[in-house]
Amino acid sequence: FSVATARLLPFACQRPLLTWRFPPFCCKRGAGPREEKKKEQFHPPKNRKEGDCFAFSLLMAKGEGAESVSSAGLLQQSILKPEELMRPKRESKGKLSICSKVCYAIGGAPYQITGCALGFFLQIYLLDVAQLDPFYASIILFVGRAWDAVTDPLVGFFISKTSWSRLGRLMPWIIFSTPFAVISYFLIWFVPDISWGQMMWYLFFYCIFQTLVTCFHVPYSALTMFISSEQSERDSATAYRMTVEVLGTVLGTAIQGQIVGKVDTPCIADPLLLSMTNSSSVVMEEVNVTHETGSLTDTRNAYMIAAGVIGGIYILCAVVLSVGVKEKRASIELQSDEPVSFFQGLKLVMNHSPYIKLIAGFLFTSLAFMLLEGNFALFCTYTLGFRNEFQNILLAIMLSATLTIPFWQWFLTRFGKKTAVYIGISSATPFLILVALIKSNLIVTYMVAVAAGISVAAAFLLPWSMLPDVIDDFKLQHPDSAGHEAIFFSFYVFFTKFASGVSLGISTLSLDFAGYKTRGCSQPERVNLTLKLLVSAAPVALIILGLLLFKLYPIDEERRRKNRKALQDLREEESSNSSSESDSTELASIV
Repeated sequence: FSVATARLLPFACQRPLLTWRFPPFCCKRGAGPREEKKKEQFHPPKNRKEGDCFAFSLLMAKGEGAESVSSAGLLQQSILKPEELMRPKRESKGKLSICSKVCYAIGGAPYQITGCALGFFLQIYLLDVAQLDPFYASIILFVGRAWDAVTDPLVGFFISKTSWSRLGRLMPWIIFSTPFAVISYFLIWFVPDISWGQMMWYLFFYCIFQTLVTCFHVPYSALTMFISSEQSERDSATAYRMTVEVLGTVLGTAIQGQIVGKVDTPCIADPLLLSMTNSSSVVMEEVNVTHETGSLTDTRNAYMIAAGVIGGIYILCAVVLSVGVKEKRASIELQSDEPVSFFQGLKLVMNHSPYIKLIAGFLFTSLAFMLLEGNFALFCTYTLGFRNEFQNILLAIMLSATLTIPFWQWFLTRFGKKTAVYIGISSATPFLILVALIKSNLIVTYMVAVAAGISVAAAFLLPWSMLPDVIDDFKLQHPDSAGHEAIFFSFYVFFTKFASGVSLGISTLSLDFAGYKTRGCSQPERVNLTLKLLVSAAPVALIILGLLLFKLYPIDEERRRKNRKALQDLREEESSNSSSESDSTELASIV
């Protein structure tokens, strides 16, 4: 029986193993021509499938009976691993459903919604609603953004030291930071009824919120590597994420702007204007009291309502993310065999010339758009006189940016990334100059908003598209040093956030030097001139300087194609070496 089975098995193994049964003639000694064919097929294995059958034949030829085979398991995983049976299991393990991708993408909305609301409205809120001195407002904005920049590498370090739990390693940071982040965000937009310490109130809760939102966003960004083992699935989930994040910027601008814009923000008339109308100081005081008791309270309530709505969206997105996405521990094994220390990796990254030149160029262009973002509301309110239209103008900027991101994605693939940088970022300069030279015109202002949105889209997309090219170039120059991707991205974010804090601090401080009047219905001419410089002359100069630095950026399309081909050859070589080692190990285990 054993000899007959050993002769028959190579032929029978060509059928699916789970449905195979011994043929009725297997116990007959003479099987005629069919027996001779099976004799010819009894040879050492040439591939894995035949190896499985050959190994089983050896077991039978040793005299192992039916009972021993049954007890050992005919389909034992260490012996029988048909590729047809294993492949569907692997695919189902790495495959992400559309629902999982959507839930993962929704998790990126809170960071963009809150960041957009703070970027556009916090400065004017501190000056005209909380009625802080411009000097104190500049300290809050600068220290808050600088602290936000510092917390990114700190939170990343603590996350790397976190042990695995039932919820995962990253998800607990997201879940437990959410309620405290929402509370601190709401308290930023609350005016405390205290006569002293308002500056410390806003500085404390602004820094606390930046820390907590970092505890949300850093693990969320790292979650990309832990939702699937398939690169294509991670890329697809990232595409979903970028779409939702761009929509989040529009949603943040729309919610904050439309709720606040429904209320008339009170202002104090210029004393010179009142004196020209023969009004006494008593009359002026009565006017101020009337303004403050009515509209100012409504404005403060509107800011808190907007904060409550955004906080509710924050919690909802966190719940969807935690319920709809499962963190997979198996992906943690994707690490370098010999990890390089943080400071050694940082030294290598900072000595990479293309990275420094790319960071320098985008640092100046990002600074230009941050100056425009932080001061455009004040510019529309006071210099242009569109007090009741500025929220719609801001919405036009973000809608334009959202709609033109697909265009810039097509443009950079068609004409190259450096060409997209020159054309995309510089396209706003003529309109920025135009809005500063002409008098108040609502149509021209909307045209400038749309043009600025087009450039904002390019500035938003291009850094994240060009940084991978720098990383590929780094890998080719340092093939033995791996695992530095986080340093490239985190320090780009660090420099960008720090520049944002510097820009907001300097711009608010310059308004203080120019004589900014808190809650004034109009501002002195020096303040209007300063606002024109902050939204027109300074951004244009910074854009030109950044584009000149991009001339030094060495990675053009030709070098990028060469790097891509070299990396592809390197990966194929590593894959072939790994495959040969795997085949040798597999053959040894079969024998």
